[in-house]
Amino acid sequence: MLRVSRDSPCLYLTAVAKDRLPVFRSEAIKALACSALDEARKSAGLLILAYVIMPDHLHVVTDGAVKPSEALRFIKGIASRRVIDYLKRPEFAASLAKLAVGTRKRNYRYSLWEHHSNVVLLPREQILMQKVNYTHLNPVRLKLVPTPEQYRWSSARYWIGRPGPDEPLIPNLDQIAWRSAAGKA
Repeated sequence: MLRVSRDSPCLYLTAVAKDRLPVFRSEAIKALACSALDEARKSAGLLILAYVIMPDHLHVVTDGAVKPSEALRFIKGIASRRVIDYLKRPEFAASLAKLAVGTRKRNYRYSLWEHHSNVVLLPREQILMQKVNYTHLNPVRLKLVPTPEQYRWSSARYWIGRPGPDEPLIPNLDQIAWRSAAGKA
């Protein structure tokens, strides 16, 4: 069980699409991103506590089971491979071309992400909850939906105890051992 503390802080990760392109605009690509997050969770042995997939970026709250650089490597690497492979289909040639970076070391030609991701340590439950709320309010601030739970591509419904029957990604809320009664408020 996860106990949020200075000794075992959670991580708040933000990954932004190259040139802030709205790569995650389509339902299919958002579904791929959720699947990639689930695969990263299993491959890296980390927890997904909260998330949101926005048109040009994503936020993930995870435990600190692995170093921040490792968590980012798994999340961004798997998502990048899945999305770029999807965009290699002929009908998406124009979208894929926007991600072109020329041939670089390791022979890759496309980049889904900006190279500077943001990682914030969350050493207390109160700070964790601030980031969870910020994450879930992202679609509301962008005026994609009137309330957080109406946005399908986030963990907001789980956090209020009303998940839908076809959730794209199930967070690991059952793995948090709350210290305070205000923890999950």
